[in-house]
Amino acid sequence: MKLLILLTLFTTQLLAQFDSDLFQATDEDFQVGGDIFSDFNEDLDSSQIMEDERFYRYGRFYTVNIGLGHTTFRGNRGLAYEDEFIFTNPSYHLAITSFNNFQTAFILGLQFSSHNAYIDTHTVGHSTTPIGAIETRFFRPFFGFKYYIDTTNLGTAVTYSNPHLIGRIEYWYQTNKFPNRPELSRESGGGLGTGLGFGLEFPMEIKKTYIGLEFLYHLVNYFDKDTVDYAKITDEDNLGLDDNGEPLESKYGFDDLGGASISMMITLNFNW
Repeated sequence: MKLLILLTLFTTQLLAQFDSDLFQATDEDFQVGGDIFSDFNEDLDSSQIMEDERFYRYGRFYTVNIGLGHTTFRGNRGLAYEDEFIFTNPSYHLAITSFNNFQTAFILGLQFSSHNAYIDTHTVGHSTTPIGAIETRFFRPFFGFKYYIDTTNLGTAVTYSNPHLIGRIEYWYQTNKFPNRPELSRESGGGLGTGLGFGLEFPMEIKKTYIGLEFLYHLVNYFDKDTVDYAKITDEDNLGLDDNGEPLESKYGFDDLGGASISMMITLNFNW
């Protein structure tokens, strides 16, 4: 009987020791030196912190852009309006840029340009007396995004030019005046547009002053883009005689005033 009791106690102790060793070995097998997900997050956080520190030390935060340029048109609007030289009738530019990091920035600004056309022939909307001069003013606020291309592996000249892509949403507010026809009321209206293009910025003083160049292609929904007032009079119109008793006719005309716009700006950029 004593032998049976001793054998039972020995067996129980042996099984208990085996279970303890089994669970201990299992726990050790799962100890791989840390949490792989925590380690991964720590690497990302460290990399982001280093990038933020580099941006705060070497980057630009805000920029004020002041500039002059030239705005021209394509399509029928380009044919109707005189394409004057930049210093004769310049476009004006004022904007503020806010940088998120080295590569992305938002821009908010205004542009103004004036243009002239001269239609010295009878048209559908002005059959008895030609409209003469048309003075057009465009006032366009805009909001946009800039993406600066990573030039780390490119040459020094490319790196210092700071090439970037530009996308903008614009509102083109337009006013038309007719100085040769004072009896006609001024026309005004607006339309949405988009601008896409690219730019360069050359440092005069790193982080402080830059010379900028911008080239944009604009698609605009002008309020008068579908007008037929300046369309050519045809024989089928049969509009009668002019002030001199001659049959009304047109030397030329424009079926509409649609057409894209192209702008080129030279800016002086002040940074802080």
